[in-house]
Amino acid sequence: MMADYENFVRALLPRLLRYATMLTGERELAGDLVQDVLVKLHRRWSRISSADNPERYVVRMVTNGYLSWRRSRAARLIAVGDVPDGARPDDFATDHALREDMWQRLARLPRRQRAVLVLRYYEQWDDSEIADLLGCARATVRAHAHRALTTLRKDIAVDHLAETGGSR
Repeated sequence: MMADYENFVRALLPRLLRYATMLTGERELAGDLVQDVLVKLHRRWSRISSADNPERYVVRMVTNGYLSWRRSRAARLIAVGDVPDGARPDDFATDHALREDMWQRLARLPRRQRAVLVLRYYEQWDDSEIADLLGCARATVRAHAHRALTTLRKDIAVDHLAETGGSR
């Protein structure tokens, strides 16, 4: 039974860390979040391992942990850190700047909106899967996504106007 847990965690850990990093915006916070989840997972392993989809269950645990994390100031004030994917070597500076800019914008979104965008665009989940994970209606997922994307588009447009001096 313990070997099953260790094999499961070993196989899933890189994905959980990438996902948590996308949610928190910082590798250290992501590591803390995943560690907390793995402690809870270990305590409940016999029950979770017999679930229909234990991997999905653990992703839900990470999401719920992120949405309710209140222990430290660092967890409440999401910092923007390293991005889990690499830049193209031919244009590192531009790619890095664009990713950093998007991290800053995502960090300003409310947690549920950010979770919906990460699940939809990074994890490639559909609205019904996200709704099931978050415990809400599909329409609520779509509303969160719409509000988040509207906010991001508006912020980008305002910044673009400011950079161009207000002219088009």
